[in-house]
Amino acid sequence: MFFKKKSEKTTRSGVEMVNGFVSFQGVRLNVHCFEVDGVLIDTGSASLLEQFKPFFNQLDIDQIVLTHSHEDHSGGAHYLQSTYNVPIYMSDVRRLECMEKADYPLYRKLFWGSRAPFEVLKIGERFTSRHANWAVIETPGHTNDHLAFLNEQTGQLFSGDLFVTPKTKVVLREESIPQIISSIEHVLTMDFGEMFCNHAGYVEDGKKALRMKLDYLQQLRGEIDRMHDEGLSVNEITKQLFNKKYPITKLSFGEWDSAHIVSSVLRKS
Repeated sequence: MFFKKKSEKTTRSGVEMVNGFVSFQGVRLNVHCFEVDGVLIDTGSASLLEQFKPFFNQLDIDQIVLTHSHEDHSGGAHYLQSTYNVPIYMSDVRRLECMEKADYPLYRKLFWGSRAPFEVLKIGERFTSRHANWAVIETPGHTNDHLAFLNEQTGQLFSGDLFVTPKTKVVLREESIPQIISSIEHVLTMDFGEMFCNHAGYVEDGKKALRMKLDYLQQLRGEIDRMHDEGLSVNEITKQLFNKKYPITKLSFGEWDSAHIVSSVLRKS
């Protein structure tokens, strides 16, 4: 198997960013991590470690915070901890899992590598960096341990996988559309401007982007409920609303599928 990998480094509004790409058989996945004011937000994947090392090695950081435990966000944590001895913080929900051998499907290991265990501390409701105070925002939906981070001095929101794209077409089996809607509604009550998304990268008007996603998901939820009330099955609703087939569905043996959007809305969780 031949997986293509590359990375690129940029700086936006004082935030150092690296974006890595992994592609195979028509599936191209990417992930960012960000550094600002001595804080590294997420660590990329184990598979992109060699591409990310030049970025990591020039950083001056005091701490690492993780938006969630997925391997494309936590895969570099072991290297960074063992090399630089910096503390790592995340939600307590899946914290202990990260201290053990990773357990996730083979296709994800092929794309993102095998995440090595690392020591991780429970993050609080707030933390401080060199010149800023930060709010830690619980934003479940993509995962049950998902967090976003708001730099209250700069108004910059680091949204993890809360945004990704304004029009979601395929999700993981474990994701909850109702919870994502609630999380976006909660975040939109806060004061922020720029948004840094781990997949979309820099978004100048973060509130506008999240409102667009919220409007889309609310409309989609309404259509799914209406079609279900008319007697349509999950498969029938999926075929009508999502007629495009995505390569990731086949490659992941259905772990990623548009049908999971419909199922999540109908189970109300």
